[in-house]
Formats: sequence, structure tokens, C-alpha cells
Amino acid sequence: MTKLLVLADALSPEGVAILEDSAGLNVADLSAQPREALKDRLGTAAGLIVRSSTQADADLLASAAELEVIGRAGVGLDNIDVEEATRRGIAVLNAPAGNTVSTAELAFALLLSAARKIVAADRSLRSGEWDRKRFRGPQLSGKTLGVIGAGRIGTEVVRRGRAFGMKVLIFDPFLPAGRAADLDSVSVPLERLLRESDFITLHSPLTEENQGLIGTEAIKLMKPEAILVNAARGGLVDEEALAEALHEGRLGGAALDVYETEPLPADHPLRDAPGLVLTPHLGSATPEAQREVAIEIATAVRDALLDGDLRSAVNMPAVAEPARYDPIEDMARRLGLVLSELTGGRARRVDIRLSAPFEHSLRLVAAAVMEGYLSPVLARPLNLVNSLLIAADRGIEVRRSRSPSVAGYSIFLELSAECGEDCEDCVIGGTLLGAKRSRLVRVGSYHIGAAPAGNLLFVRNRDVPGVIGEIGTHLGAAGLNIAGFHQARDSARGDALAVIRVDEAIPDALLKALREHEAITDVRQVSFGD
Repeated sequence: MTKLLVLADALSPEGVAILEDSAGLNVADLSAQPREALKDRLGTAAGLIVRSSTQADADLLASAAELEVIGRAGVGLDNIDVEEATRRGIAVLNAPAGNTVSTAELAFALLLSAARKIVAADRSLRSGEWDRKRFRGPQLSGKTLGVIGAGRIGTEVVRRGRAFGMKVLIFDPFLPAGRAADLDSVSVPLERLLRESDFITLHSPLTEENQGLIGTEAIKLMKPEAILVNAARGGLVDEEALAEALHEGRLGGAALDVYETEPLPADHPLRDAPGLVLTPHLGSATPEAQREVAIEIATAVRDALLDGDLRSAVNMPAVAEPARYDPIEDMARRLGLVLSELTGGRARRVDIRLSAPFEHSLRLVAAAVMEGYLSPVLARPLNLVNSLLIAADRGIEVRRSRSPSVAGYSIFLELSAECGEDCEDCVIGGTLLGAKRSRLVRVGSYHIGAAPAGNLLFVRNRDVPGVIGEIGTHLGAAGLNIAGFHQARDSARGDALAVIRVDEAIPDALLKALREHEAITDVRQVSFGD
């Protein structure tokens, strides 16, 4: 089936070619169309690619009932309502690598320009002046460069700083141990970086925690001759505080490529602040960056829509080893469905414990479990993108942990549901045979070996003669063939559990008839859709 992909903003030809050459995609370029036309076309679109101009907000997403993927041709996601997209099960992808070098080069160009007062000197010379003394500035060699955020772009800036003979300090709370040393730099707390750096450059994503990171208090810690550069996200800097500090001579200078509001308002106080270099968000404005970003996002969106490859989605759990991980994800989803049917979908807490001989994302396991768990009780689309968020919305606490190896199993997944007064608590366990075939091996205290596939009938009964025959008689009378039968009991003449796989779904009338048997205490059906 051909899927519609909408381009809301212009994309470089190399990226468009990748999409148009992909069988199964119908590409519609609406980059020159008004927002209302975009909303109309999105009604049947499976994919959407934007740059920074289009606001993929809740209003726009409300018109996109079939949307599966949003691709951002760039790094920042400020113009995408990621939470709303996640709630709707829409994967959000970006292109973090394509503009790395171009943005790092611009950041360093801004740093040099502010340090040597290039822009002001140019204006002076063009006005007929020849004033060399007024435009003296510091050399970089021997100075301290403070880099806030050492991701892809920050790392490239660090390398350029070292090439200029600068000492480099890094603040990044997520920096792996030893990474700073690998970059011939020093990892330090933010306060020390602010106090000791001659130049400070920002390369962090914008989050609620670091909104206004460089504000009045941070500027007070900085050297009065320090120079600040921001080519990351506008909201990282308190712009009024920066303008005030520059007017009062409490900073040596600054250079900005990004702003909290873009375009920068005509009456903004930054426009007349002294010692400030301003550029209109040019970080990725090179032919090379535009080409690489377009190729990166086009490839990611194509693979997501045609192959279901969502591993690079920013709002989806990461998969460390996808080739060997898919069977566990499938088992987790199937066991989640079993747990839901056995508890009536009324658990208030689900504990997920995994034992496996290799590392991978527990979050992905939990997302797969909750996708299966919620599927019988929700009509809305469910997938690995939104299942955990929807579970939280429904008040379900999801806990995940790794457990020691379980005797007899190289891979073992245990799910337990706490229901309170709404339903009976339940524990189930599963494993993989041959690392690929799922098996349900535990339900409560019963040990079984049923394949979670097709249609499974769960029957709890008292262990008395005739019950198994009665079940078989009812199924035979309804023309239902038994594909597998697993029986377990806690003791002779005690309680028992039968897990029966049948070729077709069991009618409600038959389930009711089985429940009316005096020795049967509970009957549940799980249909996997295989």
C-alpha cells in the first residue's frame, strides 16, 4: 500500500530524491502552501517532514488522524509538540548529525568575531574611520574555553578550541566517565566553568531544567571580560539579562545565532546591545549541512514508514541490539496481552523483571509489555511510542528491573500485576526457545509450556474427574479443533489450570457454558491475532 508523505518545508533535492525513488511512498510538497492547505492534506498522510518554519503543534496534529511519523530536518524539536505526538503514537525523528560540522564552525566563527570585534571594525572602516585601538581583542591561544554540552556539536567545538591552543573545560551532566580526558579537556561543575572561562559556548538541548540557564546569577559568576556564544537554542539565555549586562559593561561581549523568539522582534533589547554579534539562525545554513540533513532525515523517515524501523525516534525507547532483540519485544507484547486478559486490564501496578545474558533497553521491554497489556481495553492506536505514556495517563505504575538468572532459562521475563480490590493479583512468566519462539511457562503457581499464539483458553478448575473431558466435549460440539493442551495442578484433587490452544476464537456462548460447570472456577480467552 502506498503511503502519503507530506513535506511541510522545503527539503534539499538529494533528500527529496530518496523519498521519491522509494516504492510505496507518495510525496506531496506543500512547502509553499498555507497552513490550512497543509492541515487538509495531513488528514490522510502517514508521514510529515518539517524544518524550523512549520509548527507541528497540537492543533496541526489534530488534523492528522493517520500520521505515523514526523521527521524534523535538523536537530531542535522546539517546533514539534513531542508529548502530543507521543500520546497519539506518532514517532518523532530528527537529523542530529547532518549539521554538526557546519554549526560547530559557525559557533567558532561567532567566537572569533566577538573576540576580535570583526563586525564593529568592519562598520567603522566602511564609515571612513581608521581606528585600530578601539578594536583590540584577546587572542585565543592560552585562554580557557568553557563548553556547556558536549554532544556532537559541542565535541567539534572542543576539538577546534584545542586546535587553537585553548584550555577547555566541559560541563555536561551526561558526559560518560573518561570522555573529557579523551578530548584533552577537563569535566567540571557549571559554577567552576562560569568562573574560570574566558569564552563560554552553549551546545545543550533546551529543556525545562535549563531554560534561562545563562541568566542574571550565571552572568554574575562570569569574568567581566568573558565572551558568551550561543548557537544552540535561544531559550538557554535570558536575553534581557544579557542585554543589560552588555549595556553595563559586565561582559566582554557575546554572539548569538538563536533566540527565544524567532525572527527576533524589531524592538528587542538585544538589537542595540553593545559588543554583540547577531546572526539569523545560520548554524546549518551551508549547502553541505542542508544536503546531509536532508539525506539523513529522508532515509530515517523512509525506513520508518516502509520498514517499521523506529529505532532512531527521539520519543521511543532505544534498541541496543535490534537483530537479537526483536523476539524479546514480541514475547513481551504477547505476555502483556495475557496479563491483561487474566486481570481484566485493571492492574494499578505492573512489575517487569527480565533475566537475559546480554544488555538491552528495559524501557523497550516495558513499552512492549504495556502495548500488549493496554490493547484489549483501548480503541486508540497503541505502539511502542505511546504505550508507557498512556499507561501513566491511566494511573498504572510501571516498574522495570533486571533479575538474576533463572534456573533452566537463559532468557526469562516475569510480569506481575497488583490490582488492589479491583481484581486478583497475577504473576506470569515467559521464555524463548531457540532465542526466537515465545513460551508461556508460568501462570501464578502453575508451570506450563504453552506457545502464546493463536487463541488460548485459560480454564481454572478443581482437579476432579471429568473436567477435561467436559471441556473437550464442548469444544468438539462447537467444531473447534484443539491444537495444544497444557494442564497443571497444585496437588491431587486440588486446584488446576488448563491452557488450551484452539484453531479459532471461542464464541461467548461457549465461554459462558464452560463457566457454568460446577467444577470450573474461571474461564478466560486470549486471542493474539496470529
